[in-house]
Amino acid sequence: MSNHTFVVCAYKESEYLKECIESLLAQTVKSRIVIATSTPNEHIRSIAGRYGLDVCVNYGETGIAGDWNFALSCADTKYVTIAHQDDIYLKDYTKTVVHAMESQKKPVIAFTDYCEIRGANKVTDTKLLRIKRIMLFPLRSRLLQRSIWVRRRSLSLGSAICCPSVCYCMPAMPSPVFYKHFRASIDWETWERLSRIRGSFVYCPRVLMGHRIHEGSETSAAIHDHVRTKEDYEMFCKFWPVPIARLIAGQYAKSEDSNETD
Repeated sequence: MSNHTFVVCAYKESEYLKECIESLLAQTVKSRIVIATSTPNEHIRSIAGRYGLDVCVNYGETGIAGDWNFALSCADTKYVTIAHQDDIYLKDYTKTVVHAMESQKKPVIAFTDYCEIRGANKVTDTKLLRIKRIMLFPLRSRLLQRSIWVRRRSLSLGSAICCPSVCYCMPAMPSPVFYKHFRASIDWETWERLSRIRGSFVYCPRVLMGHRIHEGSETSAAIHDHVRTKEDYEMFCKFWPVPIARLIAGQYAKSEDSNETD
């Protein structure tokens, strides 16, 4: 498929990179696949060579925002998915999200439901996943996907959109797509800004990718450093008066327990 690219964000020497790439190669509808990295090394080059993939090296601004913006710049297709090196994508991911995008007049992003990968297990039913599915339920409607008010209400109670499941419609993207202000809530901040754009948030309510939960992830690190709690409160203030934002943030912080690996 010439209109979709997977850009794999590779960092240092992830033991899961090979599995991620193999899941992209196994898609029922093929896409271009490239690797983007700000930490070039023999591990990444070896895996890229094994599968015949180009490696794009970021010599500019690094950090999460810098790396993700660079990743998007590595593709010249209309649709782009930033694949996180630790995650996997089920075989119908590309087919489903691109078809969903093409069915809308003015898509902004498309995203899917997901499962958690904990060790060797794929977990599809947890309290957190159930809550996120409830939050996103209104966006099952094609009509409501175009409503700025509905999108913002779905985002006002937390970040229910799984970042690595998101496919970006590049003609609709602002520049830059990601701001470097946040570390843990960088994706939520982006959805908040994109929610103001006229167009559709295309939700595909099928489990089409697996998000790995492990101690080495940036999310786990941000939780342990208490960065996420502070950033989440700041995000809630974008939707609610300060007293309400403080109350919601206190309850939301309890969801961090779902990211524990034990």
